[in-house]
Amino acid sequence: MYLFWGDGPVDADAATALRAGPFVSIGLHDGDAVHAPSPAPAAPGERTHVAFAGAWVDCYQRREEADAAVAAFGLPWDAYLVVESLYEDYATPPTPGQRSAGVLTVALIHRPAALDEPTWLHNWHEVQSPRSGELQPRCRYVRNRVVQRLTDGAPPIDGIVEEAWPSTKVVADPMLFFNTGGDPEALGPMVTEMLANVEACLDLARLRSTTMSEYLLQPRR
Repeated sequence: MYLFWGDGPVDADAATALRAGPFVSIGLHDGDAVHAPSPAPAAPGERTHVAFAGAWVDCYQRREEADAAVAAFGLPWDAYLVVESLYEDYATPPTPGQRSAGVLTVALIHRPAALDEPTWLHNWHEVQSPRSGELQPRCRYVRNRVVQRLTDGAPPIDGIVEEAWPSTKVVADPMLFFNTGGDPEALGPMVTEMLANVEACLDLARLRSTTMSEYLLQPRR
């Protein structure tokens, strides 16, 4: 998985190189996505991820074609070897190559220093993954566990999480971002439970999330 760094919206038309490369998915913080506020934005002046590209390769040491396409995109980038888990998928898959409906949030996560790896994975995979799907109306959930940083100087990241939502309005409105059913009294307990589960598996101080437009370029193997 490739992450691109910047400080503002990206031009969707500039992603031609990524669409033509050996990628299965890309995400762009473009004009369609900027209207949805990030759940965990970067601090002012901090470089953040404004796009990603995911590629399946037979060997991570032979990714010259993908690296060349990424370099042609023109933004600073880093590459990570990840284990991808498609935990939850669209009920109706989007047309390959076309923008997915709604909006995508892409979060960079870190294991809390106080947690050993088995506990961290249990809290993330066995508790937070299913429960967040019950509390929120997401459409798709992809866990990317980082195995290795592939570029010199790449920031340390333990996971990259992709979550798709029905609309920008859902992300912007807490009553819709949780399955409250329109009941204001239901929101508080849901938020409290979500925060407790998140704190049990993520370093919240280092959590960074960006809203993006999603393009699934190839059918899954």
